[in-house]
Amino acid sequence: MTNGENVPGNVRAASWASFFTDVSSEMVLNLVPLFLANVLGARTAVIGLVEGVANATASLVGIHSGWLSDRLRARKPLAVGGYALSAVTKPLFYVATSWGAVGAVRWADRVGKGVRTGPRDALIAGDVPKARHGRAFGLHRAADTAGAVVGLGIAIAAVMLWQGRAPELQLATFRAIALLSVIPALLGVLILALGTREVPVTGGRERPRLRVRGMGRPFGLFLAVTALFDLGNSADAFVLLRAQERGLGVTGILGMLVCFNVVYAGLSIPAGRLSDRIGRKPVIAAGWLLYAVVYLGLGLAESGGQVWLLYSLYGAYYGLTYGTAKAFVAGLVPESLHGTAFGTYAAVLGLVDLPASLIAGVLWEGVGSWAGFGPSAPFLFGAVTAALASVLLWVLVREPVQE
Repeated sequence: MTNGENVPGNVRAASWASFFTDVSSEMVLNLVPLFLANVLGARTAVIGLVEGVANATASLVGIHSGWLSDRLRARKPLAVGGYALSAVTKPLFYVATSWGAVGAVRWADRVGKGVRTGPRDALIAGDVPKARHGRAFGLHRAADTAGAVVGLGIAIAAVMLWQGRAPELQLATFRAIALLSVIPALLGVLILALGTREVPVTGGRERPRLRVRGMGRPFGLFLAVTALFDLGNSADAFVLLRAQERGLGVTGILGMLVCFNVVYAGLSIPAGRLSDRIGRKPVIAAGWLLYAVVYLGLGLAESGGQVWLLYSLYGAYYGLTYGTAKAFVAGLVPESLHGTAFGTYAAVLGLVDLPASLIAGVLWEGVGSWAGFGPSAPFLFGAVTAALASVLLWVLVREPVQE
């Protein structure tokens, strides 16, 4: 699928669409936590609420969107519609002046993500044989993450242009970047609309149901273990706040994110190929263990430079697991249920993100009269849950058959 292999049309178009969409998203969404903290003065518990509800919103929509694409036996209209919705929400950040307004725009953007994710992933999975799912999703994740690198580069240039090396984000800078982000978002919509074709859904015409039990015990076990892992996987906004708390300014944080995404993009395709050869489970388990090490380090970090290095290593966790996990899901259920399965998987991740982010915010800064345990606490908690989840994945969940 690379190195001379033909890339199927849906994989190619979905990858380019995700590239441009991530250029847009990474330009602005990574600055939302800093905007909330630096400009609006929001507490970490509020930031955790905004990020957690955003991911939960995507999940609640995503499970129904994936189910609907199975029911209609059509993926493309929902995928294109989801990308379009996210694109039109970006300029609304320009007029948001309270944490509630910022949250509403953030949540609307995640509705678009929820609508598109399951159907888009089903478009990709349906265009390649099962034995090559790892490479297909690895290529898609690499393109998505390459877009993040470009988007962050644009954000760094914009920050330097509008506010120089000021340590905290300023209102005018955030607004200008929000407007710029609309252009690549619309390009992504056009590419997906014009470059993909509907793939006939093979297999039986069983009526998809919004029930995990109907998709088999291995899929249910994988979701349960993933939920445990994700309980300690709070929003990455907390890593950005940790970096600022340890001394990095806005441009330093954006530079850290560039390094993270370079590592992420560089490992996504090799990790997908490796999972095609040795199986998905060993690659995911290794990624989760790496996550535990990184989060332990973030909890103990003493400087912004240490956070930078650890966050770059964090990109290796993403590269190992994100595309591979989707290939794992695709192998656990029949093709006619791919939309529901991908939507359910995304739903579990997003719904658990809400309590995970709330827990992180409370552990960090407390709530009410309780002062919390400090900035290290969320990361130490995440390290423990990730290590436990990796062991349970290895022991309880079987490897799907690759054809």
